[in-house]
Amino acid sequence: MKLTNTAAFVTGANRGIGRAFVDELLAAGVARVYAAARNPDGLGELVKTSGGRVVAVALDVTKPDQVAAAAKNADVTLLINNAGVAHISGLVSADSTDIARKEMETNYFGVLNMVRAFAPVLAKNGGGAIVNIASIASLVNFPPLGSYSASKAAVHSLTQGIRAELAGQGTQVTGVYPGPVDTDMAAGISMEKISPREVAKAVLAAVEAGEEDVFPDSVAVDMHAAGLADPKALEKMAAEMEL
Repeated sequence: MKLTNTAAFVTGANRGIGRAFVDELLAAGVARVYAAARNPDGLGELVKTSGGRVVAVALDVTKPDQVAAAAKNADVTLLINNAGVAHISGLVSADSTDIARKEMETNYFGVLNMVRAFAPVLAKNGGGAIVNIASIASLVNFPPLGSYSASKAAVHSLTQGIRAELAGQGTQVTGVYPGPVDTDMAAGISMEKISPREVAKAVLAAVEAGEEDVFPDSVAVDMHAAGLADPKALEKMAAEMEL
């Protein structure tokens, strides 16, 4: 898929990876970027300086009515599901299931809401592409991020499912599995981190190349390889890692 002169929709676009995607899409020659966030006020300056190429959208991906309205008003060929939440919380040790529910509502059901609403839009435009920002935690559970890992594992499975389901309409589906990224969300993680800009560049290159799985940093590459070689050893290694 070529990005030049297309239109894209990015969730969680006001900071971190989402904001990097907006910048890199503009640099790639995308004609219009719908930059969505629950509070898009931080995008005001970018909207003003983009010459009409960036449209800010107020959107909570957990609200199906808002998602439906966004899909109705955004004629796009690329959907980037980036919005997400993460908490340092175990599965058993957490005080309640509130955090796990919030992570699943945003990270999994939010993506599902977006895909269901935008699939007809993409079909109308020849198929287009969907990018789901998952995590290397989709493939192995990190106990300090237990419920987050579970929600991202659900995103991985969803990505495989919609890839098969939307193949008939020609929609390319790309899953992204980064290790730690230097964002506010990962501020409490001490591991080596890749920059949001590097993630966005790697993903857009993969979209143009038609690649289905993206491991944009050395941590992700190494852990993916370790999982292929010995899944149980990777599980034990993740269980012992300090974030």
